[in-house]
This record gives sequence, C-alpha cells and structure tokens, in this order.
Amino acid sequence: MGDRTACYQEKVIVSLAITVLIESAVVVGYAHWRKKPLMHLLLSGILANLVTQSILWIVLNKFSDNYLTVLLVSEICIWWIEGLILYLYPYNKLKLGEALALSLAMNLASFTIGWFLPM
Repeated sequence: MGDRTACYQEKVIVSLAITVLIESAVVVGYAHWRKKPLMHLLLSGILANLVTQSILWIVLNKFSDNYLTVLLVSEICIWWIEGLILYLYPYNKLKLGEALALSLAMNLASFTIGWFLPM
C-alpha cells in the first residue's frame, strides 16, 4: 500500500506542476497582450490551481467508475471556480467576462496538453 500511495502522490505532484506551468504560460501571454498585472495574475492562478487540482484528484479518485463524465463535469466546475478566483482577486483588475475567458483559455490549454501526456 505504501508504494501505491507514493505513486499516487507523485502523479498528483507531477500533474499539478505541469498544469501550473501550462496555465502560467497562458497567463503570461494574456497579461502581456491585455496589459494586466502579471505577478498578481500568476499568484492568483497558482493559488486557484492548488485548490482546484486538489479537489479534482479527490473527486476523480472517489468516482473513478465514471471517469470521463466526472472529468468533464469537474473541468467545467474548475473553469468557473478559477474564473471566479481570478475575478475576485482585486489586484488582477479583471471584469468577470475577462476572468472567465482567461480561465477558459488556461484550462483548455492544460486539459488539451494533459490529455496527451502519459500519466
């Protein structure tokens, strides 16, 4: 059981790191393009990922019988949760639509790339 737990923890950490890297790249591009505060966007994006990715792994582990359905519903919820976090973080200076669009771009990028990674 110890090896299985260690393997699971390693996958969670690697997945989180990859997600943060991909989504941070999207944030950098967005901040540059829209002249938004980069450091605040990065900080709030990373914090949002720490929350949502932890929840995602718990949910996927608990409901693994319906993996694809749970993954799809979870990703939609993550898009909204991260969008709200980006919006509610006042230093980001984002309107709700901007925050949701940025969150969608971040999550589409990480989901698409992650789908093809051997995990």
